[in-house]
Amino acid sequence: MSGKTLSEKLLSLSSGRSVNAGDIAICEVDCAMGTDGSIPMAMDYFAAMGASRVHSPHKLLFALDHYAPAPSPKAAMLQARIRRFAREQGIPLFDIGEGIGHQIVVEQGLAAPGRLLVGADSHAVTYGAANCFATGIGSSDLAGVMMTGRVWLKVPESIRITLHGELPPGVYPKDLALHLAKLLGADGAAYQTLEFHGDGLDTLDFEDRLVLANLSVEMGAKNAAFPFDAACGRYLDGRVAAPLEGLSADPDAVYTRALDIDLTTLCPYVALPHSVDHVARLDELGEVPVQMVYLGTCTGGRAKDFRQALAVFRQFGRPAAGVQLVVTPASRDVLHALALGGELAELIELGAIIVTPGCGSCCGTAGAIPEDDANVISTANRNFKGRMGNPSANIFLASPEVCAASAVAGRIASPQTLSRR
Repeated sequence: MSGKTLSEKLLSLSSGRSVNAGDIAICEVDCAMGTDGSIPMAMDYFAAMGASRVHSPHKLLFALDHYAPAPSPKAAMLQARIRRFAREQGIPLFDIGEGIGHQIVVEQGLAAPGRLLVGADSHAVTYGAANCFATGIGSSDLAGVMMTGRVWLKVPESIRITLHGELPPGVYPKDLALHLAKLLGADGAAYQTLEFHGDGLDTLDFEDRLVLANLSVEMGAKNAAFPFDAACGRYLDGRVAAPLEGLSADPDAVYTRALDIDLTTLCPYVALPHSVDHVARLDELGEVPVQMVYLGTCTGGRAKDFRQALAVFRQFGRPAAGVQLVVTPASRDVLHALALGGELAELIELGAIIVTPGCGSCCGTAGAIPEDDANVISTANRNFKGRMGNPSANIFLASPEVCAASAVAGRIASPQTLSRR
């Protein structure tokens, strides 16, 4: 009998029995995250099922991040309802300004090797960087977890992605993720695991892996799976109390497909409107003016991302006239780190609009909304029509460095482009 992939091992552990791709696994959930965009409906389902007390409140996390701060009386009312329910049930709640639920889960050390995490938001796949199984679920499934502490999952098949070499200067994990999106397409990994391997993985730190895991769902993936190694251990050390014992795939595990990526051959990429897999090399784009540059989200809103952007501003100067720079830290911890390091003051001096930590403009429910027909370049994970609240806007996705260079140039550009001016 063949060995197991990492996802097969993780779901075998969570279900308490040996499972393989295609099996249905009834799993104990270690952490379930809900947001103000998904909790109200989950509460309705919970009540409709006749439940009155949640199964394991300490395994739940509620984050008010999509409507931060509340943009309407209706949103404020729903948030008040969530606060009341969390208080009555003893559920940990991270209120407005604490940040994006996905970032909070990672910062709080809830994602750790061997665990099963679900979130009522598709980008819960982000936690897979921590050598755990993590996937998005719907509000009805969240209600089921609230009631029983368990979830059923079909064990996914896996795509083995082997990384070789190291990214060249000026090329970032976001570029690698966009390259994969171009290779696989928007549904090329539908209900499959993206399982990462190779010596190139050693060159990517934990936060780099969060970017890859986060964007895996844009290729249709059920989850992304990473091994436990020194980079993972360094990030989780001090965040996770339990001893860290990682899992890895068996050498004879069976995969549906294998991709080998030479990192040294990659370059800056841009996802063009209105699809994440509509990807082009930056150096093949013509003159594309931009009116808004957005730095933030659960993909590109960590301190490291803002520091990469600031390095460009320090070298090449301020945003061009007519370019609106919007900054949304992924969490209060990120905002605090930027304040302590002086980077927040630099961003303010550059004229940036600083938005409450949270989802901000990414999903168009709070924060700055693009003007009609605006071109926006963003560190986010989605560029669907209407994604940022205005269906007439055009959203481009790129790395923090390219976004900053585009702000300076007033058009989509890289630092290399600016150096040739």
